[in-house]
Amino acid sequence: MTSTPSLSPRLLKDPVHLLALGFGSGLAPVAPGTAGTLLAVLPAWLIAAWPWPMRLGLVAVLFALGVWICGESARRLGVHDHPAIVWDEIVGYLAVCLAAPSSPAWLAAAFVLFRFFDIVKPWPIRDVDHSLGGGIGIMLDDLIAAAFGAACLLLYQYFFP
Repeated sequence: MTSTPSLSPRLLKDPVHLLALGFGSGLAPVAPGTAGTLLAVLPAWLIAAWPWPMRLGLVAVLFALGVWICGESARRLGVHDHPAIVWDEIVGYLAVCLAAPSSPAWLAAAFVLFRFFDIVKPWPIRDVDHSLGGGIGIMLDDLIAAAFGAACLLLYQYFFP
C-alpha cells in the first residue's frame, strides 16, 4: 500500500483546493472522508425543507462543479483522488439525503449508509473508482455509493411506512 503525502493547510488559500478539500475538513489526520461528510450534515439539514426538485438541482450543480474542482485539485496535487479531496463526499451525502425525510434520525441513517457504501465500495463502485480517471471518476463512485444508500432508505420506507 502506498502512502499519500500529507498536505499543508496553506493549500486552502487556493479556491480550488479550498472547495476540493472541504474547507479544510479533508485535512483531518484520521478519516478525512468522514470529516468531509460530517461537514455536509448541517447544509443537508438546512436544505431539507426545500422542495425536492430544488434539492436535486443543487446536487446536480454541485456534482457538475465537483467534476472540475476535484479533477483540477487532483491534477495540481499530482495524486488521483487524494484522501483529502472530500468535495465528492459532501455532494454524495447531499445526494443520499434526497431520499431521507428531514429528521435527525434519517439524516444520521443517511450518513451511516453513505459512509458504509463509500468505504466498502461494493460492485460497481470499486470498478468505477478504479477505472475512471479525473474528476468524473472521483465524483461518480461517491454518487453511486449515494444511490446505494438512498435505495436502502427508500426500501426501508416502503416496507416500514
